Amino acid sequence: MGPRRSSPRAAASNSSAESLDRLYPAVGSSKPPRKRTTSQCKSEPPLLRTSKRTIYTAGRPPWYNEHGTQSKEAFVIGLGGGSASGKTTVATMIIEALDVPWVVLLSMDSFYKVLTKQQQEQAASNDFNFDHPDAFDFDLIIATLKKLKQGKSVKIPIYDFTTHSRKKEWKTLYGANVIIFEGIMAFADKELLKLLDLKIFVDTDSDIRLVRRLRRDISERGRDIEGVIKQYNKFVKPAFDQYIQPTMRLADIVVPRGSGNTVAIDLIVQHVHSQLEERKLRWDMAALASAHQCHPLPQTLSVLKSTPQVRGMHTIIRNKETSRDEFIFYSKRLMRLLIEHALSFLPFQSCTVQTPQGQDYEGRTYSGKQITGVSILRAGETMEPALRAVCKDVRIGTILIQTNCNTGEPELHYLRLPKDISEDHVILMDCTVSTGAAAMMAVRVLLDHDVPEDKIFLLSLLMAEMGVHSVAYAFPRVKIITTAVDKKVNDLFRIIPGIGNFGDRYFGTDAPPDWSDDEDALST
Repeated sequence: MGPRRSSPRAAASNSSAESLDRLYPAVGSSKPPRKRTTSQCKSEPPLLRTSKRTIYTAGRPPWYNEHGTQSKEAFVIGLGGGSASGKTTVATMIIEALDVPWVVLLSMDSFYKVLTKQQQEQAASNDFNFDHPDAFDFDLIIATLKKLKQGKSVKIPIYDFTTHSRKKEWKTLYGANVIIFEGIMAFADKELLKLLDLKIFVDTDSDIRLVRRLRRDISERGRDIEGVIKQYNKFVKPAFDQYIQPTMRLADIVVPRGSGNTVAIDLIVQHVHSQLEERKLRWDMAALASAHQCHPLPQTLSVLKSTPQVRGMHTIIRNKETSRDEFIFYSKRLMRLLIEHALSFLPFQSCTVQTPQGQDYEGRTYSGKQITGVSILRAGETMEPALRAVCKDVRIGTILIQTNCNTGEPELHYLRLPKDISEDHVILMDCTVSTGAAAMMAVRVLLDHDVPEDKIFLLSLLMAEMGVHSVAYAFPRVKIITTAVDKKVNDLFRIIPGIGNFGDRYFGTDAPPDWSDDEDALST
């Protein structure tokens, strides 16, 4: 095991708040944690004003500083403990209380090794030990955490507990300000320990863990009660005694009773806040929010001229009484105008052609190699026909980004891009952009595929000012093109006055009331 950390170890409980406070490192302010974290900050993106210039802070992807490079490594929290001790619940509570943007929750359960045919048969009869260190792919865990800590993208395997196998699909995650890594063997490898900035052990009574495991494995993983008990007695309990409980001594903090111990969680949050402030990965969102009001829109933004025709189409599609047929018709007209406008920003060079009358004509021709359209599903795909109508032989790619229900952060779930896209001018399409989180992730995906930042054009029918600012600061060379910019976003992240949920109005579907303008809450 790795060397003992210098941080003192604290055994936390609700009834021992004073002693916990004394043993725990000083963390500055004792204010209670704020209610909600993640990039879905309900204030508009603030600015950090300096004596020399004004730079953005909110909405900034954590892997870039104001110079466009990785600034600080993420703060990694390791969360260990026995099976069904409440690690995931504790992790979620920490995320809820942290009040910082861009948090990644990484579960050790995703990294079970691929089983051989014989091991599959053993697993089917509850005779395979999943609670042994050899069951986990530590090499992949370590490589993944290293890349995440550096702000790089990673592919996470998806494990199916009903079949004891990895699925063919992978989930893509990106670096963050805070990474929470949880698992029963979180402290069982010395190389892994070196990557953890704070180690927390969740200590829950064995009877409670057994009851939770029974409930979980029967209801969620399709097991029968006899098989669960057999596996618990044969593997789970002995493994806890041999491999898991001894790692408690390596923890910086021990949390008795797991999620029921709010005092310990509050103290953990305070400590993480202090660490983030030292690393300059946390901003006082409330103190900076007012600065956004007077900041001019970026020069990389181009808004389609608001002619009477454009204004008239906006009037129709914004009207809640507009029929679906009319909404689709006038949205398509507006998309066509938007794309025609965007094409004027592509590089053209002089050329001479001969007319049918035998005369020379000094003209212009597109000087790039290829134009590729990439739509952010689902609303972005509605712009594809307009792009095809004006760009002959255009290639099309798609990206699906969804919000993690535990962290509130956007995650990449599906990606299909044409080959050799790195040499293309890419038109990235999404019908509405509210906070800009999904748009920023989509741009990062393109950058990962070696598309130059200055060859990316983000097109949207409607954007909120906060989304414009966020994208422009994160990627100052991306051209942002829209038909209108609205000033506000409400508490549900809907653009005000806005269009409503574009996808629902276009496709004729109904959405829950908390869905945002950034399609299906994917872009918030």
